[in-house]
Amino acid sequence: MGQALSHTDPGSAHWYDNLTRMHWRTLVGSFLGWIFDGYEAFTIFVALGPMMHSVLTPQQAASVHVYAGLVIGITLLGWGIGGMCGGVLADYIGRKRMMMWSVFLYAVFSGLTALSNSVEMLLAMRALTGLALGSEWSTGVALVTETWPDEARAKGLGFLQSGFGWGSLVAAVVWAILSFANPLGDQTWRLVFVVGAIPALFVLYLRRGLDESEAWQNAVRKKRWNPIENATGERSGASAATSAGSRPFTLKMLFTDHEAMRRMIVAILLSIVTTVGWWAISSLLHGYTAAIGKAQGVADPLTWASRVSIAYTVGAIVAYLLAGFIIDILGRRLFMSLTFVGSLLVTIATYKFTSTVGGMVALAPVNGFFTLGCAYVWMAIYVPEMFTPTVRSSAISVVFNGARLIAWLFPIIAGFMIKSFGGVANTALALGSIYALGIILPWFLPETRGHKLPE
Repeated sequence: MGQALSHTDPGSAHWYDNLTRMHWRTLVGSFLGWIFDGYEAFTIFVALGPMMHSVLTPQQAASVHVYAGLVIGITLLGWGIGGMCGGVLADYIGRKRMMMWSVFLYAVFSGLTALSNSVEMLLAMRALTGLALGSEWSTGVALVTETWPDEARAKGLGFLQSGFGWGSLVAAVVWAILSFANPLGDQTWRLVFVVGAIPALFVLYLRRGLDESEAWQNAVRKKRWNPIENATGERSGASAATSAGSRPFTLKMLFTDHEAMRRMIVAILLSIVTTVGWWAISSLLHGYTAAIGKAQGVADPLTWASRVSIAYTVGAIVAYLLAGFIIDILGRRLFMSLTFVGSLLVTIATYKFTSTVGGMVALAPVNGFFTLGCAYVWMAIYVPEMFTPTVRSSAISVVFNGARLIAWLFPIIAGFMIKSFGGVANTALALGSIYALGIILPWFLPETRGHKLPE
């Protein structure tokens, strides 16, 4: 399938002319799975307050910010470990099989989260859910990358990445409906996790119809162990040692080949910028809006906070849908640099110059466009273009999830910083300075726009 699906007709008038039903089926299957990552991530934010109130003892409630940061952080840590392990396994057992296991285990542990009756159980279920979901993204990205034709690949991956935004939007809407209906009183938050778990079983059924990546199968069959090809299509210096014989461990290949290691380090640093910025700053948005609403004396501060969450997610979805077109025009590096310029400016505008709930709602789509949409989509489009099929899923997972193994500490740190820095705004501005690093780093990576995928 891979060779046929990757064929590009130079006479095509539109980017979508060479797409077949199987292309779209592969995208939809990967897209639906990625929705659950977005749903889970955003559910933690919107349900965090009631969830903490429900499971914390009176003594623990005195340090609610610390425990809230711990819940977010442990989820991120589980995601990081699960993603690293699952991404590597996908290079050995295949993209499809790993995706199936990821969705099934997610459904189980997300459902069990609803039964948590203590902060200890909640932390355990969040860690296990993160472990299950971790490999969802890297396997889906690898599968779409290796099956879609060159002229459509960036657009398809942008559409795939939008699943996270749609999942976040679904979580915000589900929470708004449940908060209004309030069927279980202060225990209504439990239904959010039940709603997320049940549809996952349906997606598991749909994915049975997907084909495995033929590009990956061919690379393994022909023992193409080389981790990269440079922009000219030439083999790297390590190819003679790694293109024959028994298969080396994928992570060893990525970190012993000089050029592959250089790309990995820069990409991981950029991923840390993205992840720290979003998890440690945007996670504060919901609560910060509610606090502004209380200070203003608005009738229902939590409703305004929900509006901000929805508007933020809509902005991210717009970014995902447009990113594939924009990045093909600007190039990968300029797109990334401008993304982090926008992220830095919107963070300053949000936490320094906005003091009304109306202002927060107005600015939220711009915030979401940069800090969630553009700031994440580059990993789906750019990173796969720098590595070969036998290590591609491993490389993607290390870049995406490896950052989580570092960034998981920042939501916890943010909980302490809120006390030390005199509030949420100062904490967000301090952590937001990391975006300055993201403006510079992309220029240390090769430009891949217009080049064929490494094989």
